[in-house]
Amino acid sequence: MPSPPMSGGYARVKDIAMLQNVRDNQLIGYGLVIGLQGSGDSLRNSPFTEQSVRSMLDRLGVNIRGSQLRARNVAAVIVTANLPPFAGKGSRIDVTVSSLGDATSLAGGTLVFTPLTGADGRIYAVAQGPLAVSGFSSSGDAENLTQGVPTTGRIANGALVERQTRGQFSDISDLVLELRNPDFGTAVNVTDAINAYAIQRYGRAVAEERDLRTIKLEKPDQIGAARFIAEIGELPVMPATTARVVIDERSGTIVIGQDVTISTVAVTHGSLTVRVTEEPTVVQPEPFARGVTAVEPRTTISADEQHGQLRIVDGADLNTLVEGLNQMGLKPMGIIAILQAIKSAGALQAELVVQ
Repeated sequence: MPSPPMSGGYARVKDIAMLQNVRDNQLIGYGLVIGLQGSGDSLRNSPFTEQSVRSMLDRLGVNIRGSQLRARNVAAVIVTANLPPFAGKGSRIDVTVSSLGDATSLAGGTLVFTPLTGADGRIYAVAQGPLAVSGFSSSGDAENLTQGVPTTGRIANGALVERQTRGQFSDISDLVLELRNPDFGTAVNVTDAINAYAIQRYGRAVAEERDLRTIKLEKPDQIGAARFIAEIGELPVMPATTARVVIDERSGTIVIGQDVTISTVAVTHGSLTVRVTEEPTVVQPEPFARGVTAVEPRTTISADEQHGQLRIVDGADLNTLVEGLNQMGLKPMGIIAILQAIKSAGALQAELVVQ
């Protein structure tokens, strides 16, 4: 197994590419969580919870027809899970449980036997077990305290696989690697790294790039497919990165790629603040006058404009760009505005992604 030293900028093949047609399958199910301490669904506002409880008790041989349920220790939930590729019968997978009604917390609850189905409507796993909830919610007469999300929990190894998906690893006729971040340069680098290793070990090249996304592999006869994929997965590769600036205006987050450059531009940034203050005053009439007390409006308006200095920003590389923006003393929202303006001016030599 190859294990060359990893240095800055290098990544393993298995971290930047995956085997095509080998993927997870999403499962979903509807179930009930019981054992809650008065934090479950109110059956009046969540009629589907009451119907589910009645159906479950009916199947268990308990007849409650004609009676009214008032329990608050039950919650209707949606259960989701990812079925790994080639998962066999009897293996266990993690599940996520999310409240469907108006329950305030799922802490301390236990998920009752819940079938999980795939997109084809067939049952592939069944889930059951106690929930692990990280958030909590406490309330009193005058204040509520909530931390995290108490209406969502997880069950580690909470689902038992009952049916295997179609196809096995041995049924894959063509071994094709698919890049997680498609790029022609990365595809060529991965192909060259695999071929360099294969020529040294097997005496011939085994990889050929198809496009910016896929690389076709030809398995040597003297090795199994699983061992072959494991060996090339450990090879170090220098992935090619796209010059990109990602902006999240809601949180003020800015991520600038290493290859981003800016042509020489002059930038100034200032802000105008206008304050309008209402200070009404009470006016009293003169003694023995027939006037009445009145409220007289009083408005104060002030304007404050910060001085904007004109600076030249020449981002030959990432460090120069960051230093130039930091010297201007800008806040994240100001940097976002400047980057968008530079892109509009045609001086930002990168893709600008605004989320």
